[in-house]
Amino acid sequence: MRQIDDAEGMAALKKWLSGDAPRPVRALAVRWSLAELEKLLPGRAVEVRVPPFGAVQVLGGTTHRRGTPPAVVEMNADTWLGLVTGRLTWNDAIERGDIQASGERADLSRHFPLIRA
Repeated sequence: MRQIDDAEGMAALKKWLSGDAPRPVRALAVRWSLAELEKLLPGRAVEVRVPPFGAVQVLGGTTHRRGTPPAVVEMNADTWLGLVTGRLTWNDAIERGDIQASGERADLSRHFPLIRA
């Protein structure tokens, strides 16, 4: 994933928060915030997927080299950005079925929000 400038990423996130984010802006906000999570939680134990925009592997502790990691978390872009900004809680998203999470360490609730909006 190409590195996205922080100012560019925050601008995309703010545009999404305003409710006026076309698909390319939403994609940029997702990719930037996924990269922020990857920096915050380095490792390869949990794969976080936000299709079709991106995926990262995070959290240390296990060594994963090929195939599907031991834990996978997947959600759509709006759910992801809601968690990132604190507009949505992990528990609410899980209860609504907006997050598919499986495997050990798939509960990432304590890491959100990533950015206070």
